[in-house]
Amino acid sequence: MEPSPILPTEKGRRRPSPAWIATAAIALLVIALVGSALMTRLATSLPIGSPVPDLTLTAFDGSGMSLKAQQGKVVVINFFASWCAPCRQEAADLELAWRAYRGQEVQFFGIAYKDASSKAMAFLQEFNVSYPCGSDPGGRTARAYGVTGVPETFIIDRQGLLARHILGPVTQAELRREIDRLLNP
Repeated sequence: MEPSPILPTEKGRRRPSPAWIATAAIALLVIALVGSALMTRLATSLPIGSPVPDLTLTAFDGSGMSLKAQQGKVVVINFFASWCAPCRQEAADLELAWRAYRGQEVQFFGIAYKDASSKAMAFLQEFNVSYPCGSDPGGRTARAYGVTGVPETFIIDRQGLLARHILGPVTQAELRREIDRLLNP
C-alpha cells in the first residue's frame, strides 16, 4: 500500500507528510530560480559602444529631459533614490562635476528610481542638485537601460553610444576622467 501524502493528526485533522513538504519546497525553489533567471535576462545591461535608448521625461521643475535633444553632447545619466545610502555618498561629486562642465558640450540628467517624487525632490534640494532630474513613472526608462539597482550611472558619448556604465557610487574624479576623454578624443 502506498503512503498517503496526508497524515492523520491527533485531533482528526490531516497534515502534510514530510515527503510532500519537501516536494513542494523544491518546486517553489525551482520556480524562484527560473523567475530570477528570466528577470536577470530582462534586466541585462547595455553593452559598451551600443546605441542607448532615447529617454523623454519631465523634470521636477517641469522642463523636458530628452536624450535626442542632446545630440553631439556627452551625456551623464544617473539613476538615484532618496533612500539609497550610496546615492547620498555620490550626490555632491555629481553636482561638482556638473558645475565644472556646465556650459560646455555636456549634459547631466538625474532619474529617481523607485522613489516618491516628494522624497526625491527633498534629496535633490538637500544636496543642491542643479542639473535636470525627474522621476521615471512605471520604471520604463530604468528597464530600457537595464538598471538593477541604484546608484547606476551611464555616460554617453557625442554619437549617442554608451561609453561607460558605472555600478555603485561614482566619484567626481572618475566622472571628470571619462568626460575629458570623450570631449578630447
